[in-house]
Amino acid sequence: MGLPYALPRAAAAAVLAALVLCGPAPAQGPAHEYVPEVGQDGKDVVWVPTAQTLVEKMLDMAKVTPDDYVIDLGSGDGRTVITAARRGAKALGIEFNPKMAELARRNAERAGVADKARFVEGDIFASDFSEATVLTLFLLPDLNRRLMPTILAMKPGTRVVSNSFSMGDWRPDKTAEVIQDCKTHCRALLWIVPAKVEGAWELRFAGEPAEYLLSLNQTQQFFTGSISIGDKIHFSVRGRLDGSQVTYTVPDHPLAPGFELKGEVNDNRMGGSSTAAGKPAATWSAMRKTGP
Repeated sequence: MGLPYALPRAAAAAVLAALVLCGPAPAQGPAHEYVPEVGQDGKDVVWVPTAQTLVEKMLDMAKVTPDDYVIDLGSGDGRTVITAARRGAKALGIEFNPKMAELARRNAERAGVADKARFVEGDIFASDFSEATVLTLFLLPDLNRRLMPTILAMKPGTRVVSNSFSMGDWRPDKTAEVIQDCKTHCRALLWIVPAKVEGAWELRFAGEPAEYLLSLNQTQQFFTGSISIGDKIHFSVRGRLDGSQVTYTVPDHPLAPGFELKGEVNDNRMGGSSTAAGKPAATWSAMRKTGP
């Protein structure tokens, strides 16, 4: 991962001086081997290694396991990809600089994870990373905003972790700071790609003959809406998504205080169970409405 290129140069000088002290130095090979310089220009970023303690924290937050496929956008010397591979995950780094990509390959070989850590040369804005289950990045907010529509189109449940920088109006699900062996840019932000629930759904509760209309407006992992029958709105709903897991709260239910629906979204269907104070649990299901 590299430091964002658009960081003002005056500020970058101080940041770079501090970051040189963070984490392990770039791998040193034979005299003829390419050795990157901290702060060197790249296509969208200047290169500064992410502190190793923050790399570990980012992968911890994403709960990386051997079942994951981790893709690092702007992979630099390969440390994030290599660290993920050491945890047993399959990992890929996308790096614009061919010399850096080759250095990362050598570093993976030295670390003994070349069978799991792969590096390709490419432009992150022209690359397909849709198969990732975990995406890592260290880019300025404007670059993150450019990537956001592509990221939001990824499979629900994909974990996205950024070093330090936000992603437009998409609120992170979790943030964390590291202090040990990290001097600056020591914050990690986690997002979980939400399922898409915007629109109208036909909602049923088990044992009830009535079919309700569930209308939802979604902003990333949050949504609001209403449950109605015919032309009458029965009550409003609000809730959030954790990947494909959905939770609705119904704050103004007239007969069942604390009415809540939990379930899972699967493309055009969702369902689960509902609870309310003093009421037995009941199952519910919904299908996306396609007609008028």
